[in-house]
Amino acid sequence: MKPRAGTGAISGPAAALILLLLASAALAQNPKQKGGYLRDIGLCSGLNHTPADARIGACTALIDAGQDVTPAGLAIAYNNRGNAYAAKGDYDRAIGDFDRSIELNPTYTKPFNNRGVAYFKKRDYDSATEAFDQAIKLNPNYGEAFANRAGVYLRKNDYARAAQDYDQAIRLEPNLDGVWNGRCWSRAILGALQEALQDCNKALQSGSANAATYDSRGLIYLKTGELGAAINDYSSALRIDPKLASALYGRGLARLKQGDKSGGNTDMAAAKAIQGSIGDDFTRYGVQ
Repeated sequence: MKPRAGTGAISGPAAALILLLLASAALAQNPKQKGGYLRDIGLCSGLNHTPADARIGACTALIDAGQDVTPAGLAIAYNNRGNAYAAKGDYDRAIGDFDRSIELNPTYTKPFNNRGVAYFKKRDYDSATEAFDQAIKLNPNYGEAFANRAGVYLRKNDYARAAQDYDQAIRLEPNLDGVWNGRCWSRAILGALQEALQDCNKALQSGSANAATYDSRGLIYLKTGELGAAINDYSSALRIDPKLASALYGRGLARLKQGDKSGGNTDMAAAKAIQGSIGDDFTRYGVQ
């Protein structure tokens, strides 16, 4: 299954001001180092879309000056460096930094969430779930962690739990990227089609016109027998992402049901060439 939009969001780096305040004692004692600290704090915090390598170098400089930075400041620096490693796809190093951040400040929620995202990217879904559980236990109002855990439940094909977590994410942070589509997809598979349609329409009305949302709504229309609407939405998804296997397969099924055997078989064959198990997925979604 193609990941749904919004799955796996890394918590953004801490504001430079926070790190600056945590390093203020060092700056007062070593005014000659002020320029270097300020530069490293800004780069480590990812200001102005700092490239990952520059962020890693700046965070490392702050970490290496550990005696001049408070433990809470070091925890932020390790978390930010972990984010930079994750941005480069180096998830093992990222997890190591998130672990160290948590050791330094066990009440700091961001590295728990970010460690979950890194495990998700490694397809270690059990470890990802555990990390998001810990983040939510520390902060029951952490909407991003609920949304990320919902994404893991989707990968585990546990659509009921995914929908429940999306409920919480939407209640807490309704403007998070992908949460309306994620709940739409979960509800569509569970058969709550009217509620799913409302979610997909909400996502599209808010400007989230991505391939995954059209794909989700296409599944709803396929299930309700509105074949023309399904074909239109699947075609919209494919204009954005031509290799989206679920959209190709869904459009193929809709075309077959309309009597377009040639077009349907062509779409379904193309989908299977991209993802061999796509037919089994649609069986699980309740579509024959």
